[in-house]
Amino acid sequence: MSHLTGKVAIVTGSSKGIGAGIAERLAADGARVVVNYSRSAETAAVVVRRIVVAGGEAIAVKADLSKPEQVAPLIDAAVKTFGCLDILVNNAGVYEADSLDTLTAETFDAHFHLNVRGLLLATQAAARVLRSGGVIVNISSGLAKSPYPMVHVYCATKGAVDTLTRSLGMELGPRGIRVVGIAPGFVATEGNAESAKGMTDFLVAKTALGRVGQPKDIAAAVAYAVSDDAAWVTGCTVDVAGGMVF
Repeated sequence: MSHLTGKVAIVTGSSKGIGAGIAERLAADGARVVVNYSRSAETAAVVVRRIVVAGGEAIAVKADLSKPEQVAPLIDAAVKTFGCLDILVNNAGVYEADSLDTLTAETFDAHFHLNVRGLLLATQAAARVLRSGGVIVNISSGLAKSPYPMVHVYCATKGAVDTLTRSLGMELGPRGIRVVGIAPGFVATEGNAESAKGMTDFLVAKTALGRVGQPKDIAAAVAYAVSDDAAWVTGCTVDVAGGMVF
């Protein structure tokens, strides 16, 4: 497939997991991709290498989106390297278990500074250069609608993301820019391998299609969201969870 040929995409937090899957799928569909990472240059380089070996174009750019001063340089890098920006996938996020006994002001800030403020500031910076026909995809979670008490703050951030998807879709719609949310269910990634230990059977039992999701499942939904087939879709969040009821 090459329906994204000529397009430029940034996928935040794409050195591994869902983000890496999204970056590779968009590249396979023809987009030139910025693989964003905040810590490991090595893992980001692996994703870039896989894209290039498969015939695509990609670069890795370091930026910690929880730090406001690092947001604009990420957007600038895409424009400087590839000449424009058409797609922003807000995937970067932090997930930590908490409870009323364990959460702190610091853990609250860590979640909201990246999952919400970072997403909004990245969207703000991208919106300054996105052309008509551009698309912003916000990676949410099924936990936004069905929260669990052991992840209060994370759930709250994803509820905020869903709200922003709606309000940003309304603001950017007149410019021909769409904003679409994708809410994954339980997906097998490096990040949740430890946190989900012992819970896989429980979570699969709550999933109508009876299996754990894979990054490629989410990537396929993002590929649809940024395609012309979704030209009438904006301001909403789509569940991509195998029918899971959290």
